[in-house]
Amino acid sequence: MSLQSINPATGAVLETFEETSPGELDRIVARADAASRDWRRRPVAQRVERLRAAGRKLHERKDDYARTMAVEMGKPLAQGVAEAEKCAWVCDYYAEHGAAFLADEPRATDASRSYVRFEALGPVLAIMPWNFPFWQVFRFAAPALVAGNAGILKHAPNVPRCALEIEGVFRDAGFPDGLFRAVFLSNEATAGLIADPRVRAVTLTGSDRAGSQVAAQAGRHLKKTVLELGGSDPFIVLEDADLARAATTAAEARLINSGQSCIAAKRFIVLERVAERFLERLTSEMRARKVGDPLDPASQVGPQARLDLRANLHRQVQESVQRGAQLLLGGELPSGPGAFYPPTVLAAVQPGMPAFDQETFGPVAAVIRAKDEEDAIRIANASPYGLGASVWTADTQRGERVAREIEAGSVFVNGMVKSDPRLPFGGVKRSGFGRELSEYGLREFVNIKTVWVG
Repeated sequence: MSLQSINPATGAVLETFEETSPGELDRIVARADAASRDWRRRPVAQRVERLRAAGRKLHERKDDYARTMAVEMGKPLAQGVAEAEKCAWVCDYYAEHGAAFLADEPRATDASRSYVRFEALGPVLAIMPWNFPFWQVFRFAAPALVAGNAGILKHAPNVPRCALEIEGVFRDAGFPDGLFRAVFLSNEATAGLIADPRVRAVTLTGSDRAGSQVAAQAGRHLKKTVLELGGSDPFIVLEDADLARAATTAAEARLINSGQSCIAAKRFIVLERVAERFLERLTSEMRARKVGDPLDPASQVGPQARLDLRANLHRQVQESVQRGAQLLLGGELPSGPGAFYPPTVLAAVQPGMPAFDQETFGPVAAVIRAKDEEDAIRIANASPYGLGASVWTADTQRGERVAREIEAGSVFVNGMVKSDPRLPFGGVKRSGFGRELSEYGLREFVNIKTVWVG
């Protein structure tokens, strides 16, 4: 098996990479296992210093990494720079707080002394997606490494150069040889790696279908897993919301990363009383965004990452229209090279349409009308997914009340859903389980050990 790096804006093949051979894979896993046994015994202060160095490398090379993301998966340059800077932030965050998160916690019991320790598990296999090719990796790697684990990265097959550059960040930051390695594997070889007893845990960000397969394999071998899967995030606009601000944020939330984000707003649930005014504003905002070459600093929306992904998105739009959705903007395949898809607005979306029932992974906004607040909550929860959600209202207490009723891992009131190192991140239902980021993410891949002294 070979992997190709293809520029989605032009269709040009950039590089070809060969699959990691079984012999080389065994050596990589053996080295990660040995390196993690040494690394976990080092003082946290040493681990923290290496992580600070990784943050510095990311800051220094952010423009280079942004260009790699632009040509390999189509991310607009400014968004790639922001992604590299966010990766540096998560390194800095865990460098600052890692020691406190890992400190022993005393417990008052019948013992003369008892406490809880947090000890590394060993090599963690990370199966990562292409849409945020640096950030998805660093939000797992920063806490896992500072906790004393090793990392083995099986990245998406269309971003191999990103995988190697991430490996280079840790190497150049002075992490021990073999502690973090990228491998190029088929699904079959990945299943074998999950089964390897030296691999102690698995984390995956991807589709719910991929999550089910990985969870089944990991469960068969009793491996700890964290799954961050798909989302069909609701964006609820109540009748007292600031419509101008809500519509501007709605367009940004739908079009970030050219619409290819698990936590991008996808279902816009608007109370009937303000639906027409919101639709007009949203459509205008979506129309104003510039689609173009991700290497052009003026471009706000780049191509979809692959032609097959664009084809599936277009199928979802067409089927939704055939079933009664109103196409207000976009929805047509552009001519010319690349995997571009225009910002698209669908109104009158109902259950039974792909735009309502499925995750639309691209720049397609599905607008759904609700009778009242209770109906909006019902519609928001009428999804197999539960990753993120946002609520828009002039009354923040009302917003918090609605937030408590939404089935999601994160709910933002009057703000766009985003991941933040300071806050736990993850979902419920078919959006997965476990958490990344904050102290909760760090403690997913440790042995939470009780020590009792009589």
